[in-house]
Amino acid sequence: DKRREMEERPEDVAIFHRGIEGGKRMIRMSRFMILAAVTSLFICGESPAQIPTGRELIDKMTERMKQENVRSRASQTIETSSGQLRTFLYESYAADKGEKVLTRYLEPASVKGQAFLMLNNADDIWTYFPRTGRVRKLASHAKKQKVQGGDFTYEDLGSGDTWKEEYDPKNLGEELSRETLCWKLELKGIPGKDPAYPKILIWVRQDDSYPLKMDYYNEKGRVQKTLFLEDIRDVEGTPTAHKMVMKNLEDDTETRMEVLEMTYEWEPPKGFFSERNLKK
Repeated sequence: DKRREMEERPEDVAIFHRGIEGGKRMIRMSRFMILAAVTSLFICGESPAQIPTGRELIDKMTERMKQENVRSRASQTIETSSGQLRTFLYESYAADKGEKVLTRYLEPASVKGQAFLMLNNADDIWTYFPRTGRVRKLASHAKKQKVQGGDFTYEDLGSGDTWKEEYDPKNLGEELSRETLCWKLELKGIPGKDPAYPKILIWVRQDDSYPLKMDYYNEKGRVQKTLFLEDIRDVEGTPTAHKMVMKNLEDDTETRMEVLEMTYEWEPPKGFFSERNLKK
């Protein structure tokens, strides 16, 4: 039989055993290759450990959006439910990552010189009208009012990074927005913190943590407004939306804000964010 023949021919026995050892080496190599492939998945970021938490997402996003200081010049176009358009030109200044904001209107002539100052993340608001020459402080609930009758509220423009304290963040996973891979971030208002909206959904670009879209919910659990951040360009090393479109689904209106000039390399002079400076 086969065994007897190999016993008679020692060279065949050696070949037989080498074949067995070769087979064992192939099995060990296959196991190594499988282990290496699994390890590479973790290194390349496919591991669940690489998925950012909601808290990490909101920290990265606010760091991107809220620079220490900013000076800008922009236009604001309000489209009413009947299709009428109203366009304003204004200059705006912000400091301490949005905690202080001063905005002054330049055009049209009917609003030229009007200005408003927001301090403490829009908790304190003053307005100035050149026609009367008076500075007036608004009531605390005024931060929820619309600016120039548009779809942005004072709170939308001057809330700074208070989202970190007012909302509980949760990463709902990956989702495409405008053909871009994003993290879908859910912000649920914390009771007692007086959040501007009960819930906000934000689509955050995975490559640079910049938001592309925000859904603002009302008390009934429906989307009240949607903000689209578009024409994102690099400004002094920071991605910055040069066009923001707020669509009000309840009122069937829309407000577009377009940046004409912007810089983050600006330092406010002493006393700049003051009632006195509103009149200039």
